Amino acid sequence: MSEFVERTIDVEGSRVRYLTAGEGLPLVLLHGVGTSSGEWSRLLPELARNYLVYAVDLPGYGGSYVPPDYAPAYTASFVKAFLDSVGVKRAVVVGNSFGGLVALHLALSEPARVYALVLSDSAGLGRAVNPGLVALSSPGAGELRTALDKTPPGAARRAFRRALLMFARPWQIPLKWLKDQYKLAQLPNFTDATLGTIRSVVGSMGQREVLLDQLPNLRMPTLIVWGIEDKVIPYPHAKEAIALLQDGSLELIPNCGHLPHVEQPKRFVSVLGQFLSEQQPHKE
Repeated sequence: MSEFVERTIDVEGSRVRYLTAGEGLPLVLLHGVGTSSGEWSRLLPELARNYLVYAVDLPGYGGSYVPPDYAPAYTASFVKAFLDSVGVKRAVVVGNSFGGLVALHLALSEPARVYALVLSDSAGLGRAVNPGLVALSSPGAGELRTALDKTPPGAARRAFRRALLMFARPWQIPLKWLKDQYKLAQLPNFTDATLGTIRSVVGSMGQREVLLDQLPNLRMPTLIVWGIEDKVIPYPHAKEAIALLQDGSLELIPNCGHLPHVEQPKRFVSVLGQFLSEQQPHKE
């Protein structure tokens, strides 16, 4: 089983951190709001058996640079530049939550770069979102929460608060995930990036972008994975989206919340592997 390594690379003049392992078909993993590439770490050794895996810290998070803005379209352009920097012409792009919306933007704007698309509990497929995120989009509340979360006691409360929101079953929360969330919140700019990203995608009426009308334009094979007990974005979004795809597959995971790759990693890897095995051999 391949061990992953941590690397940094210059992407258009800015420092970017990523994790990588394996060889074969390139597989790019995009995390959601308020976390980092490390959230994929439990999957990387297994995925690296068959793929060349890249898990990248999106701008503002972990070890990557502070961007000029946190809009999904900007972040998608960053992912394209990252692929250029690591020499990947075409990849399977897997995105969770905000990362899913970024992956969708990339697939729509640069379809030749996306061999297959995987949207896991993705933003951008409906208006509905947890009311707590809507509250953070209003002036004042978000800034206060951000300031508190930077402190050690606040970072601990943030980790447990996020855990209860993200997971369907408390006993399925990995201790390492909690520890990582505690550490991440205390990094410079991390909680500011989290708030900036939330506000880029969520407003007073819910999610700002709904790209359902553009899904019929996708030509690449697309897999939608969703935890049925997602408390952040409801799983009916997946059912509405799958009906609009030309080449789509749907996997609903029971007893699972917003982070299938963390809460049900073996199931997630199995579903992803099955989906990719059904595609034609990769060609550059």
